[in-house]
Amino acid sequence: LEFIKLPLRGAPLISTGPPDTLINIFKISFMLGACFAMPIIVYQLIAFAAPGLYPHEKRALLLALPAIVGLFVAGLAFAFYVMLPVAIGFLQEFFGDEIEQLWQFDRYISFVTRVVFWIGVSFEMPVILAFLARTGLVSGPQLLNFWRHAFVIIAIVAAIITPTVDPVNMAIVMGPLIVLYFLSVGLAYILYRPRTPRDFSEEPFIKE
Repeated sequence: LEFIKLPLRGAPLISTGPPDTLINIFKISFMLGACFAMPIIVYQLIAFAAPGLYPHEKRALLLALPAIVGLFVAGLAFAFYVMLPVAIGFLQEFFGDEIEQLWQFDRYISFVTRVVFWIGVSFEMPVILAFLARTGLVSGPQLLNFWRHAFVIIAIVAAIITPTVDPVNMAIVMGPLIVLYFLSVGLAYILYRPRTPRDFSEEPFIKE
């Protein structure tokens, strides 16, 4: 709890109902549990999709597992150490001389968990696009030609994730996502492999 309160820089939180503190402690525990369990969750998703993939696609997914976890953790760290201090500082100072800023505990926890989680998820973009390129569904030239549309999509995602209405915080979110998109384009150029249709005529049928 003290760690999550760091972006507040000592500002107090208030609780407005008897169960609020207990409920929000459960929210914090759930968020931390989901973060620590993310490698297992991703592995189970891969195991579910694996039977429908080619052998080289299965290998690509297993090799991508460390990158999936690493990028998610990088997104969490970026959100907590870069995005939140700027956003919370802006919100605390916005009309701060005229309006006393007393924030509710439950709304602050919901605010932090939403921003941190979705920025962590958005950082998975290079792995997703690299895997799609490896399976032949997208290519580097296709992604490069799509850059204008990608900028619009990134701007919309940043506007949804960003807790404030100022362009500075929105740009802080958009910057890394744009860099990650062009990183995805480079990975797609390197990893692209045309997808060959499976020849079912050569596979033996199961007879009853």
